[in-house]
Amino acid sequence: MSEKEELDLHKNAKDVINQISVVVRTAQIHDANNVATASAISRLVSMINILLAQESIIALELRGEFFYINDYRIRYSLEYLLNFDFLVREFKKRELGSVIFKHQLKIDDVKAFTRAFISSPFSDEPFIAFEEKMTGLLSIEVGRLKKIVEDEDSLDVRKMIKKSYFNAVSYTKGVINKIKSGEKVNIKKAKRVMESMVDHILEEEQLLLGMTAIKDYDEYTYHHSVNVSILSIALGQRLGLSRKLLTELGMVALFHDTGKTEVPNEVLNKPANFTDDEWKIIRKHPVWGLKAILKLMKLDELTIKSAIVSFEHHMNVDHTGYPKARNKMELDLFSRIVSLADQYDAMTSSRVYSRTPMAPDKALSIMMERSGTQLDPLLFKFFINMVGVYPIGTLVMLDTKELGLVTESNQIFSTRPRVLLIIDAKGNRIEGRIVDLTEKDARDNYMRSIRKTLDPNKYKLSLAEYLL
Repeated sequence: MSEKEELDLHKNAKDVINQISVVVRTAQIHDANNVATASAISRLVSMINILLAQESIIALELRGEFFYINDYRIRYSLEYLLNFDFLVREFKKRELGSVIFKHQLKIDDVKAFTRAFISSPFSDEPFIAFEEKMTGLLSIEVGRLKKIVEDEDSLDVRKMIKKSYFNAVSYTKGVINKIKSGEKVNIKKAKRVMESMVDHILEEEQLLLGMTAIKDYDEYTYHHSVNVSILSIALGQRLGLSRKLLTELGMVALFHDTGKTEVPNEVLNKPANFTDDEWKIIRKHPVWGLKAILKLMKLDELTIKSAIVSFEHHMNVDHTGYPKARNKMELDLFSRIVSLADQYDAMTSSRVYSRTPMAPDKALSIMMERSGTQLDPLLFKFFINMVGVYPIGTLVMLDTKELGLVTESNQIFSTRPRVLLIIDAKGNRIEGRIVDLTEKDARDNYMRSIRKTLDPNKYKLSLAEYLL
């Protein structure tokens, strides 16, 4: 194959993968005979047939987080990010590793493939259900996703992610104690902790985001720093930041509240509202953080970035926050990301002066009001897309009168997350099963929909009990 042919294959392959994503997304809303779905399928058939005219077969394969076509890894730009990311997740739900197109396609072939794709994830054995529905279809062949087992821990991903999360909390506790006593901080360990977090975000974003929903009142400071890091890394990943930048972002987020080590405990842990004088002390923590970071860390690019974020994370994009700057320059990208993560986690956590945390959807509605003034409006759109309209940990009542906790958001259909059922229609506590709110019945109606959100505190529910 010549270099020009390789470039043409790569460009056309990107468009094909993007169009498969469009077909799936459209078919999740409409059936295969709907005009919108039929139009998307027709375009896909045309694209694949053009490729099949050049190659004898077109083998689309998912390896890790990337798609390959005929063994060429397909790289994609930011405009394709959401569709590629969506399709990776949809393939994984079905344990689908490859789709091979072997003959010139007809529209009915892709319609049959689409129907099988849409219905299969609700089976106990999604790939087997998918394969059975493809029986008799000669032009398209599917293969199971290959899983590489690295060690015993990888057999239990949830256990591994819990371990990484609590390791990060433990490390943060140690760092804060060192800063309080004026000791130098070793950044190498922080880098290892964050590299592990970045790996987990890239592989199991929803599981790690779920850990941020588990709040610990007694150790708020340490959990908050780690949660802000996780939320920041996940948002940075949505923006297409490199692995190196994601690690740096996680680290600066971890140190964003360093200045609070200078705030007297009787002020920081005061159970009532602050007086004007106490509020003046609190507002000094960004400057104290900047000074502590520059003093206690080796002076390099990462230290400077950490100092900037510590200084800027309460300034607000319209400069109505604190500290007041003489020259109103645009805030650093990392500062704007950390500010979003910081506000969201703080509002949804239980603290000394606010024992009852705010429901995630209420926190998002307040943040929406601040978007464009305090918060960067474009980044907030990405943030909403990431956590979903109903973030992980939200207690919802369904139209079936069942109660459940959101365990995984759906970035394409934000009102239809995955939900862990915990109370049945008769009001009995149950050993929950997870349901997908995109599931439809034989008449193409959604089987469950969210009627309203509820306050888990009123039901005395422990999120940790369910999400861990």
